[in-house]
Amino acid sequence: MQKLGNYDLFYNTEIELRKQLKYPPFCDIILIGFSGEKEDEIKNVSNYMFKLLKQNLQKYEINVFQPMPAPIDKIQNKIRWRIIAKGKVSKDVTIILNKCLQNMYSQNIKYTKISIDINPNNMM
Repeated sequence: MQKLGNYDLFYNTEIELRKQLKYPPFCDIILIGFSGEKEDEIKNVSNYMFKLLKQNLQKYEINVFQPMPAPIDKIQNKIRWRIIAKGKVSKDVTIILNKCLQNMYSQNIKYTKISIDINPNNMM
């Protein structure tokens, strides 16, 4: 019978799982969110951002995953997509993320909001 409240066992199991999956604290997770009412624009914007991130973060060994609908893909009539990236976030990576975001907003984006969250508390 397993003893309730075995925090050491929980911690050791969880930390090993996080290490194998390359989750924090062994790497950082970057969540780039896109939301708006026009799905075509969200798809175009997220694909463009994906290309920018892949080009600019490659040398920092940041693994950028394809854009896709969020697990809860619509909230209050807003369609939601996201890009997830994993790797170690440094000052240089933060600067690149900000420049990519500036680049995106200098485009003709009218209906899509973009957010970047590093190590989010919630992945939904």
